[in-house]
Amino acid sequence: MSDVGDSRTSTADRVFSPLTVALLLIIGLIGFAGSLLLGAYAPELKSGRNAGSHALSNAATGYAGIVELAGATGRHPRVLRADDGWKTEDLVVATPEHGTTDMSQFMAARHGKATLIVLPKWATIADDETGGWVDVSGLLPSFDPAGVLAPSTVMTVTRRPSGARVLHVGDGAPQSLAVSAPRPLQTVTSAALTPLITDDAGRIVLGQIGRSNTYILADPDLLDNHGIRRLDHARAALDLLDFVNSNNSHAIAFDVTLNGLGRGRSALKLAFEPPFLAMTLAIVAALALVGWQALVRFGAPQPRIRAIAFGKTALIDNSAMIVRKAGREGMLGGRYAALIRGHARTIFGVPARLTDDEADRYLDNLGGTTRFSTLVADATRAEHRTDMLAAAQALYRWQQEKTQ
Repeated sequence: MSDVGDSRTSTADRVFSPLTVALLLIIGLIGFAGSLLLGAYAPELKSGRNAGSHALSNAATGYAGIVELAGATGRHPRVLRADDGWKTEDLVVATPEHGTTDMSQFMAARHGKATLIVLPKWATIADDETGGWVDVSGLLPSFDPAGVLAPSTVMTVTRRPSGARVLHVGDGAPQSLAVSAPRPLQTVTSAALTPLITDDAGRIVLGQIGRSNTYILADPDLLDNHGIRRLDHARAALDLLDFVNSNNSHAIAFDVTLNGLGRGRSALKLAFEPPFLAMTLAIVAALALVGWQALVRFGAPQPRIRAIAFGKTALIDNSAMIVRKAGREGMLGGRYAALIRGHARTIFGVPARLTDDEADRYLDNLGGTTRFSTLVADATRAEHRTDMLAAAQALYRWQQEKTQ
């Protein structure tokens, strides 16, 4: 009665079925793994559609258009989202959005390498109706773009109506850069810059810092999405990138770390990337096996089976195993022959007074194609396992033939 009562109580107290518990565990594990992945790769999942002025932005002041155009024309563009990419020999285009952006580490890493710095120009706010778009609220204060390279490079920024007059191209620059000026036109004046493209008043639109490989583009509308909407401006933008690419590299890198879209090193991320990914998968597999063992196990643990079982059969098997391990199997032929002789004495009525040799000759007289004494001799001479086994089988067949 007590057993029945306990069974009913355990059934009534069961709130969830095993299947429900398994589903809850699986869903929880998947959610936990997903949260780890999102935590590791969250910085890389930023699309950059924040209406900023950078290479990932589709807004009018962004540069996603020139990146896509460079890719379509075989210039192999890529977006830098880590500062360790600043040391590349490829042309790097930097688009700081304000003069307060710290450029010191970037300039130190780019020393002697082809670099184009595009100054900011427009003050914008995000469009509430269309994601990724902006509304232009006006121009930034002139001191904002002028402070991008301050205090190492002092610049004065001016804006004036351009009337869409054609820009003037200096010696060495391609004539395709002589396009109509943006409206309004942003220019710079600096003793540290060598003018390459100017307006009709001689103010610098594209300048080179001394004789270095660093170039300053004063007006971003020559490269941004709004500026390259015209075919001639799009061609000029590509020619501009090729012109400042003094290293003649086969790729162009657009930096977005200065725009706050870089990604840092993460210890959690290392667990999901080679070479540590193999260790992570091994740990997951081990945990899965442990969970499976816990899921399928039921009842009380079974006691361990004895290494040496009880009974005559176990004793014979163990003895045979000892003989086999000792390599003495080939020496058992004579004993097996004696065993068969003893059975034959009883079956065929061999007189007890006869010796073993006399009994063998007595058994030879029973007839047949095989002599018993010959079989006994073969079994006695056997030294290897195969020879002993063949002799024993021959004795057994002799016994079977004579008793049929």
